[in-house]
Amino acid sequence: MAKFVLAGKAGCPYYAKAELLADVLQRNLPDFHIHKICVQPGDWEAWLEDTCASNGWTHSSCPLVWRELMDRGGKGMLLGGFNDFLEHAQGYYGITSDMNSDLMLKIAAENQQTKELCMKEEVHRLKSLRPLHIWISSALNPICYSLIPQLFTPGLFPGLPLFSLHLMDTSGSEEMMQGLKMETEDLTLPQLHEVTVHSDQTQAFQEAHFIIFLDDLQPICESNNEPDDKDHMVSRVAECFCCYGRLIEANARKDVRVIVAGDSFINLKCSLLIENAPSVDPHNFVAMTTQLEHEARTQLAQKFSVKTADITDVVVWGNISGSFHVDLQRAEVLRYNGAIRGPDGFSQRVMEMIYDWKWLETDFMSLVHKHRAKISSKTNKATAISSTNGIMTILRAWNNDASPEEVFSMGVLSTGQFGIPAGLVFSMPVSFRNGCWTVRSDVTVTEELRVKLHACADELKMEKDVAARILKKDE
Repeated sequence: MAKFVLAGKAGCPYYAKAELLADVLQRNLPDFHIHKICVQPGDWEAWLEDTCASNGWTHSSCPLVWRELMDRGGKGMLLGGFNDFLEHAQGYYGITSDMNSDLMLKIAAENQQTKELCMKEEVHRLKSLRPLHIWISSALNPICYSLIPQLFTPGLFPGLPLFSLHLMDTSGSEEMMQGLKMETEDLTLPQLHEVTVHSDQTQAFQEAHFIIFLDDLQPICESNNEPDDKDHMVSRVAECFCCYGRLIEANARKDVRVIVAGDSFINLKCSLLIENAPSVDPHNFVAMTTQLEHEARTQLAQKFSVKTADITDVVVWGNISGSFHVDLQRAEVLRYNGAIRGPDGFSQRVMEMIYDWKWLETDFMSLVHKHRAKISSKTNKATAISSTNGIMTILRAWNNDASPEEVFSMGVLSTGQFGIPAGLVFSMPVSFRNGCWTVRSDVTVTEELRVKLHACADELKMEKDVAARILKKDE
């Protein structure tokens, strides 16, 4: 069996003549097969140079003809241009071409029109796909490796969309980014349209539907070998996330949804994004408290000797990565082995069942504060699995109809609820319905709780003031 490849630029009369000769050979010879590659004139030179370089050939004209060595393996055997192909057809098969110049030019023009039509159809096809664009910032964070496979969980995004996954890391190596891309493509997921990597942030968040920030700036040791102080860290966060906010404003869709995760200055980062993307609804920005809420539930579950999932309706207020308060006024415990037992679904108030008030008032908050650092000290990496679970919990509730009775803790922009100063991104209880979140209005704020909320708000205001002062100084 003889298989030939004929390549040329659309609009070239010699490519048209070689194409007609190839068709004649294929019609008359049962074992002769031809594969045609039609290239746009503007792309021909680069395509020819790359093809010849990869095969070790020397050829400079149009068309290019080679024979594939199907039965023997190895690279193809160069035949040459049109004249070489014509001589081969005459010598081996006794078939020649007698196409006149007018017909050559007519077929060349038809090739050009057909190629342009095919390109338009391909552009239309790609536009009609309408993939969901998901951007992950700081993609080399260990959390990302755990998160990527989970993003394609059926039902997470309604409508079973195609995904364009954009992985961005401005401080990571290009080689590591390409490796992450290759691993993602190896998932062989049918709904994954494409994976792109970005090390230059100038075009960040193009057409983004969802953005997930995993950025956590590492402390820089100064010349005196002392780590960054808090003001210096705030300045670095402010510079970075003001830039991100402006890029969201310039490049992302106006209905983009943004989740800020991580271990440091989560509220401040979310606030800076909101301030620098004024045309995007502030309701589309959230700071992830879910992981912290689950860590608090873990401590309670261990105290009650139940599973973590058996603790519900724990609320975390305040500065997610700073001064926060765990509120148990609504918290309930299921399947608690106490004096009162009930059927499946029977729950009891945590505050009524707790017996060790000293532990609750002293050790509980300390354990919650130290829990994540304790895990990281054992694994020497970020708490990727629990962070991923927190992000997935938010996406699942935000994209689908969660129960209106279910309470979530989430950092959102305050409009003055519960006496919290407006303009602060503050963790508070919310519920989801019809793809939107609303702050719970049925939560009682006692005077004791109000004092704690004011302390959290003061810390957040101080962080914002430091960031504003630094940004004003840099102008």
